[in-house]
Amino acid sequence: MAPAAVLDKSSEDQPSEGGLETAECVDRLTLLRSMPEAPLECQVCVVGAGPAGLMLACNLGRFGIKVEVVDDRADQTPVGRADGLQPKTIETFRQMRLADLLLQRGVRVYDICFWRSTADQPLHRLGREIHYPPFIDVLDPYLLLVHQGMVESLFIEDLKKRGIGVRRNTAFDSYSVCDDDNKSGPLQINCRTNVNQEHKTLLTQYLVGCDGAHSKVRRSIPEAKSVGLSQPSVWGVLDGELVTDFPDIWSKSLVFSQEHGSILIVPRERNMTRFYIELKSNPKADKNQLDQAFVMQRAKDIMAPFEVGWKYIEWFGRYQVGQRVASRFCDNRQRVFLAGDASHTHSPKSAQGMNTSMHDAWNLCWKLNLAVRGLAKPALLESYERERRKIALDLVNFDYEHANQIAGGDAAALAENFKTNVRFISGIGAEYGENAINMTEPQSWVLGEAKPGCLLPPAKVTRYIDSNPVDIQLDIPMLGQFRIYLLMWDVHQSRIFLDTFCQAIASTDSLVNQLSAAAGLSYSKQPRLPAPEDIYLRPERYTAVSHLFTFGLITTMPKSEIEITDLPALFQDSSWTFYLDDIPEQDTRSSLCTNKWLGSLGPGEVAIVNVRPDGYVGSIGRWDSSIDEAGEEAAKWLDQYYERFLQVPAPVQA
Repeated sequence: MAPAAVLDKSSEDQPSEGGLETAECVDRLTLLRSMPEAPLECQVCVVGAGPAGLMLACNLGRFGIKVEVVDDRADQTPVGRADGLQPKTIETFRQMRLADLLLQRGVRVYDICFWRSTADQPLHRLGREIHYPPFIDVLDPYLLLVHQGMVESLFIEDLKKRGIGVRRNTAFDSYSVCDDDNKSGPLQINCRTNVNQEHKTLLTQYLVGCDGAHSKVRRSIPEAKSVGLSQPSVWGVLDGELVTDFPDIWSKSLVFSQEHGSILIVPRERNMTRFYIELKSNPKADKNQLDQAFVMQRAKDIMAPFEVGWKYIEWFGRYQVGQRVASRFCDNRQRVFLAGDASHTHSPKSAQGMNTSMHDAWNLCWKLNLAVRGLAKPALLESYERERRKIALDLVNFDYEHANQIAGGDAAALAENFKTNVRFISGIGAEYGENAINMTEPQSWVLGEAKPGCLLPPAKVTRYIDSNPVDIQLDIPMLGQFRIYLLMWDVHQSRIFLDTFCQAIASTDSLVNQLSAAAGLSYSKQPRLPAPEDIYLRPERYTAVSHLFTFGLITTMPKSEIEITDLPALFQDSSWTFYLDDIPEQDTRSSLCTNKWLGSLGPGEVAIVNVRPDGYVGSIGRWDSSIDEAGEEAAKWLDQYYERFLQVPAPVQA
């Protein structure tokens, strides 16, 4: 990857003065609420209804958080813009139970082709590579091409099912703090609505700017500068239905002409094709001369001698490549956050923008849910900037090198760069470092592919209760819960461990028990918002024991040798998350889940894998079940892990 110094060249913007004002009048809230048009009140205000903002709002709405989404546009994205979903993003939509429509309508790309022409050689194919080779352990080893508007529609429909809409034609203007003695008063969000620019006020606990590269929310956060550089090259984008004799039009293809520049070809849904076209021209020329007709002709020149024509053009765009990352992803009080293009920008040619933006929101949504409910220590929200800014820096430095190699047309170097970074490109290589929610274990314990700060690897198991083969990393839906998996070879051999473990976490001294009680009280007052599909998905299967934790048990025992009634009460109540590790032949690596995740597990050993709500491993522990105190020690270890970033709200303690 290119050095991080790429980010230190220039600054796009400076924070506007007064972005974080202090309320001078102690009665400001009373005054606002007494006005003829009282302000809207919510717990999280999301500015921007693109993929990042809608991903965030959709999950917050599902969790039962009062969320308002404002967007200055009259409607959702109609054409153009982002179009590629990586394997990890497909997995995310699967966990949300939203993937089916995208998989039905999208185009799957399994390979990438390289073409080149020089003064001495006409255009010819240099080679073809598998897009995601087998060493990338994913369920969906392809790039899924779907229009950004389709993704937005999916979220908008999900929000509507829960009674939540997007406030259109509403532009964010500024925010200030309705302060009190404890510095915890709500934020006042000032907006302008419709063509007459009427003032609209919202009151919220948290504000998230998902409002794009020229984010007004970012400009209002002190010290949140957009730092990086822009490249001199200009690229045009054409979406349309082609008429061509080019043989690889349904593969992702890079075509390089030494004389005319490069084209990146991406197949699209509805029989369309996208061209990213490098426009080599006089840098002093008027960019307005680089119109659609010019770009279409440049595409024909690069593709010659193959014929290229269009039945229709749906969208034309033009842009300069730039790599920028915000110096801060939040304010000092952890009340205002940035996600998506508001926090990082880069070229679109590696199909990362929409994916990374939505995973910013995926990382933040469950943390805000716990913060709103009073269950989060400051360390939890602090982890958002540490984790997602690291990914943004990794991305722009990769993109800098990738974009330059596309422009340079060196197929061998580009292929090598892609291969080196393919885990990161797929999404599964987006890894977080040590922090409060990623607890580094003794190195001897991390022997398998499950590692703190990394995504839980895919594994195939049999769900005991109905004998269905399932992908265990996806079987429990996204409900904002932590997943606590216990793995053992023989349940009967480890029964004393299980009994003492369950007794310990059920005791009044157990933090896990106290947190579960607090979460239960919170969700009884502010429940998750239901949807018609819940009658089929049955989310209550996973909240019977706790609204904060789902316990799973994984064993290699044959089904004939164990009954659910053989388990302690906690695991009997978790019957839908009792799994048999008995179908390695169906796994992506033909491996047992136990072996894949842990590397090895002794005959009397018990392992616990804590998985965060976003699918990342938080911590891993191992115990010898033959030791009498092992179950109690495991329960204490759980408390120590969750004590790092969760708390019991004061009213519950009282």
